[in-house]
Order: sequence, then C-alpha cells, then structure tokens
Amino acid sequence: MQHTLSERTLALAGIYQACRLVGKIAREGLADLAAQDVCIRSLFVTDPADTAAVYGGADNIVDNLHIGLMTLIEQFAQPDKRDIELTRYVITVMALERKLSKRPSMLNMLSAGIDKAMAQAEHFSPSHENVIANLADLYVTTISKLTPRVIVKGEHGHLSNPANANRVRVLLLAALRSAILWHQCGGNRWQLIFQRKKIIAAAEQWRSELKSRL
Repeated sequence: MQHTLSERTLALAGIYQACRLVGKIAREGLADLAAQDVCIRSLFVTDPADTAAVYGGADNIVDNLHIGLMTLIEQFAQPDKRDIELTRYVITVMALERKLSKRPSMLNMLSAGIDKAMAQAEHFSPSHENVIANLADLYVTTISKLTPRVIVKGEHGHLSNPANANRVRVLLLAALRSAILWHQCGGNRWQLIFQRKKIIAAAEQWRSELKSRL
C-alpha cells in the first residue's frame, strides 16, 4: 500500500511525542497524562485500519498528537534551538527499530508480551500501574538488550522512582512502535534531511486543523 507524507508525518510526530514525554518525566518527574495515554494505547493497536487509527482515529488525531506535532515543528523549523537531548532519543530509537527489524525472535517476544499486556489492560486500563509495570519489564527483557541503548538523562530523584522509571521505559517502547510505523509508511533517514520543509508543512497542516477547532 502506498502511504502519504501526511501519514509519515503522523508517525514521526508519534516518535517525538513519546520522546518529549520521556524527557519531561526524567527532568520534572511528570508529564501530560493524556498524551502519555495516547502513546501507551498505540502499543495495543497492532492491526490498524490506517495510520491515524494507531493514535485514536482521524477524528481525534490532532488533539491526541498535539505535543508531538508541535515538538516536530519546533525541532525541524528552528535548528538553532534544537533540543539535542531529544534529538538523541529520536535518533537512537530509530536506530533500534532497524536493529529490531532483523531480530524476528525478539519481535515475537514483543508481540506475545504486548498481547499479554493487552489482555491485562482490558481488565484494568491501558494506563494502570500493573499494565505499565508489565510493559516496562517487556522493554527490559527485549529492547534494552539491543545497542545502541537509550541513555536517559534527568534528575536522579525522578529516575530512581520506580513508577517514573517504568513510564520512561513504556514511552520508549511507544516511541519504537511509532518508529516501526514510520518505516512501514515508507519513512527513512534521508527524508529527515532532504524533506524537512515538506514534513514541516505536513505537520503545520495537521496543526492548523487543531487551531480551527479552538
């Protein structure tokens, strides 16, 4: 199936949203709960009808990914103000996605683990602490074994908190899920260099839909 630049931009915004939230939790100990919920729920959309379905559907996509879209625009349009730490998270996640694609056994482990967490989420909720803990453990037993590892920097007091550490791992897993979607939609690293203006324009188009609702 042929995917559009608009779809790839949504997937890229998904990566940026998850990585932005990782940084917020690491530095401040908290982050937008609704935006976190969108990222967590994306893990359970394993057979989406379209790209928007991964983030709650076309009717909700702009609201659900507003942090990711705004972050993407800021980072692409203002290189002199680029958040280097955030950029490092994004680049590392994309590199891990390529490594993961060559590890079918690990992909199977992830799939089985997410199915288990999905069943648990139906009993509790996707953002319940038990679901978060299981997904975080899944990250530890799979993705953390790959290189390069994502080195999260922040305040020790926040990162040493088990609940925060679990959320960081789950958000990184969600970022990876969006990176997989980005690749499935035809995204590659060269587009990040040579199609920056087009990506900004696509993100602005999505963002303008949000403004028109306000």
